[in-house]
Amino acid sequence: MNYQSTRNANIHATAAEAVLQGLAPDGGLYTMPSLSGIQLNWQAILQMDTLSMAREILSALLPSFSKEEMDALVRAAYDGKFETPELTPTVPVGDDAVLELFRGPTSAFKDVALSMLPRLMTASREKCGVDDEILILTATSGDTGKAAMEGFRDVPGTKIIVFYPYGGVSAVQQRQMETQEGRNVCVCAVRGNFDDAQTGVKEIFSAVEQQKLLAGQQVRLSSANSINIGRLAPQVVYYFRSYADLCRSGRITVGDKVDFAVPTGNFGDILAGFFARELGLPVGRLICASNANNVLTEFLRTGRYDRNRPFYKTVSPSMDILVSSNLERLLYLLSGDTALVAGLMEQLKQTGAYQVPQALLEKIQSIFWSGCCDDDATKAAIRKLWKEHHYLADTHTAVAWQVAQDYKAACGGHAPVVVLSTASPYKFPAAVLEGLGEAPQADEFAVMERLHALTGVPIPRNLAGLRQRRVLHHDVIDREDMLSYVLKKAGEAVWSK
Repeated sequence: MNYQSTRNANIHATAAEAVLQGLAPDGGLYTMPSLSGIQLNWQAILQMDTLSMAREILSALLPSFSKEEMDALVRAAYDGKFETPELTPTVPVGDDAVLELFRGPTSAFKDVALSMLPRLMTASREKCGVDDEILILTATSGDTGKAAMEGFRDVPGTKIIVFYPYGGVSAVQQRQMETQEGRNVCVCAVRGNFDDAQTGVKEIFSAVEQQKLLAGQQVRLSSANSINIGRLAPQVVYYFRSYADLCRSGRITVGDKVDFAVPTGNFGDILAGFFARELGLPVGRLICASNANNVLTEFLRTGRYDRNRPFYKTVSPSMDILVSSNLERLLYLLSGDTALVAGLMEQLKQTGAYQVPQALLEKIQSIFWSGCCDDDATKAAIRKLWKEHHYLADTHTAVAWQVAQDYKAACGGHAPVVVLSTASPYKFPAAVLEGLGEAPQADEFAVMERLHALTGVPIPRNLAGLRQRRVLHHDVIDREDMLSYVLKKAGEAVWSK
């Protein structure tokens, strides 16, 4: 089954072409017309180890690749790179469970997808007969940047530029990015917020496509954000892994529904749960957890998406987003109407807001529940989780945990709840330490040591030596300069640090 743009059913691509392009030429996102036609024995998949699960699910979602080809890609991506063989363990915490997605090489959930995407990208390049160098452009609210650069580091035929909001990520996240080694990686801060950086990247794709700005240079653009289907598809796997773990532990039996609470910014991680549901996994409600930037909470409750609101810098910065790009895929998959989606996205561009039809809203609300959590409540959740369950959560996990408790209080007779934990607490040590009732120091790296001394929870190896690493990337630019920056970097044969 081919992919198509969410905005124009006449724009088609194979799965390999969609992975290479990232964004459709009309600005839409690539998706299958429907997931209902995919043949997948989900009950059999629950009996598999994680890498075999990934092979089955990814070869179904990306049919350009055979199961044999996908098996080789999966093993190259994951073998020996995560702390546990299941990659993403599910652990009991009180009455609920936590799906730990931060056991990879950069201590963030993005590792699951961004260990796989470079393998998919290079295989797609070969499958499509492309000789051009692939230049990856990515905007990050914190975790994608490091995970993407680590994944693409020194991968032949690729280069990657990461843009992040200046002053809009934690000190640990910034140090992870600015010390990244690799002859083909570049990171640059943008004065503004994440939406400025993300919009800037989308505008670069559009300008390069329409004006042929890279013509003759043997360079083509692609993306490592979850707008790329090759980034989104691997995230589906851990919903199956978590469900299988609950079955094996005896907390549920096969066929029981499970609700998943997901800290949500760009809507990719929770959309992967929707994909899992469409593939047959008994997913009950998908609980969309937001911080003070609660544009998604309002949308899921009213059907009105409005980014014309104050932007807040919070202690959960990876969710400090007002334009959630992946929501576009959901709108198409539940409506089947490319003209509607194109119109809504044009309204968002022109006015900053849109309202979905009532029938579409009812479909969305039958699957999704929403809630939000401010910084004070986030820190209170961290404190409660540690005091009552001896579980140390990062700020994003705490948001999802608190919203999950709100959901359970509001919805009697709910299914068992799994909370997705998207980052190590040591990526946001100051806020976590505050949540535990201590005043943080100015130096986040000293705070990491204090947090370890207080809790005994080990500091991940990739974070422990950050303070001593040499800063290699220093660039800071205005959003208006992003296009010229990319064109300049594209023209450089060698990026040396």
